[in-house]
Parts: sequence; structure tokens; C-alpha cells
Amino acid sequence: MKRYQYIVAATCLLVSAMGFVGLYATNKAEEKEAEKNQQIVEESEEIILGSNLWDTESEEEDSEELENQLAGIEDNTDIENIHDSETDEDVEEEQEIAQQEKPDNEAPVGAITQETLHFNPENGVVWPIEGTVLLDYSMDSTIFFPTLQQYQYNPAMVISGKVNDKVYFVAKGKITNITTNEETGCTVTQDIGDGYTAIYGQLKELRFKVGDMVEAGQVVGYVSEPTKYYSVEGSNVYFQLLKDGVPVDPEEILP
Repeated sequence: MKRYQYIVAATCLLVSAMGFVGLYATNKAEEKEAEKNQQIVEESEEIILGSNLWDTESEEEDSEELENQLAGIEDNTDIENIHDSETDEDVEEEQEIAQQEKPDNEAPVGAITQETLHFNPENGVVWPIEGTVLLDYSMDSTIFFPTLQQYQYNPAMVISGKVNDKVYFVAKGKITNITTNEETGCTVTQDIGDGYTAIYGQLKELRFKVGDMVEAGQVVGYVSEPTKYYSVEGSNVYFQLLKDGVPVDPEEILP
């Protein structure tokens, strides 16, 4: 009986010990699992913290870089503004200097200047050709025209000349017209200023064109064959002088 009791007691003790050992092992496993989980949590927190720290540093670096770029742009803008300001000042200064150096009578840039003609018989007037006057100017009375076989008024001078002789401008002026007609052939009109107009007829091989400025004594062209209106008189130069569009005696201004 006592032996049975001893066996039962030993069995209970063994069971209790095994239970205790199982409980202890379970607790240890739970503690290890908890420690492992805690370690995982801590590592995750470190990773997250490190990531946030890196993002913060990156943001700070990006922000600093952006600020530097903006500062650089502002600096460049300031430099450009300073350069533009200096350039404008230089241009204004150059313009002021140019304005001071420009003569008072100088025409503005781009302005169209036109020389004003003044006719003065004392300023080197010359005959259009050296020759005999075949028909005088006559507006007060009629004169006889050999080719036409009639008397009529003559608003010009008809001066003899050989074919190919040079014909000269009587004064300084501007060529305003060149025409050809059956009476005076190739004819040149010249404005010599102050309302005076010189007309040269019976010409060929002109040396100038409309709009040209010419001087007294320059060759306008050459004597041509006479037209049918002057076939009897022979080759000649037709020279007419107008004052405000009205014929006047050329001998009044010729030397």
C-alpha cells in the first residue's frame, strides 16, 4: 500500500515537474518571440527614422540648391540690369556727343536735302555754242524765216553750228525735261533758278539725263542735222530763255 502511494506521489511529482518544465519552456519561447518581435519593431523604426532623416536632408539640400539657383538668377538679373543701364547711359552719352559735334546747319539723318538754285548772270554764264546768230529773238515784231518763207515772231535764238559741234550749258542748273519734236528735234530743258529756264534744241548724243545737276560750261550734247523747219538755215542750236514761263531775250543774260 505504501509502495503504491509512493508510486502515485512520484508520478504526480513527475507530472508536475513536466508541467512546470513545459510551462517554463512555453514562457521562454514566448519571451524569445516577444524579444524577436520587439527587435523587428525597433529595426523597422530605425529604418523608417533613417528614411525620414534622409528625406529631410534631401529636401534641405534640394531647398538649398533651389535657393542658390534663384539667388544666381537674381544676381544675373541684377548684372544684366546694371549692364543694360550702363549701355543705355553709354548710348545717351554718345548721342549727346554726336549732337554736340554735329554742325547746326547739318540736315537730320535721313532728311532729303535739295539744293536751291539761284541764277546770277555774273556767275559765269556762257554761250551754248560759238556761232553766228541766224535768227534773233523777236517777240515785239515778226522776222523772216527762210525755210518757212514767212514772217513770224521768234521766242528764241537760232545760232549756227556745225554738225557734231559741242553744245554747252549756259549756267548751273538741273535738267528737268528731255523731249523730241519735229521743230527743234532733241530738246533739253534746264532749271537755272529764280524762275529762269533754259531750253536747248537741235541736239544729239546727250551726256546727261533728267534730274542731273550740271554746271555752266559742261557739254550737254552735240549739234545734230537740222529739222525740216530749219533746212535752209542749216545746222544750228535752238536756244530759248524763259522767265516764269514767259520767253525773254537770251542776249540779256549772255556775255
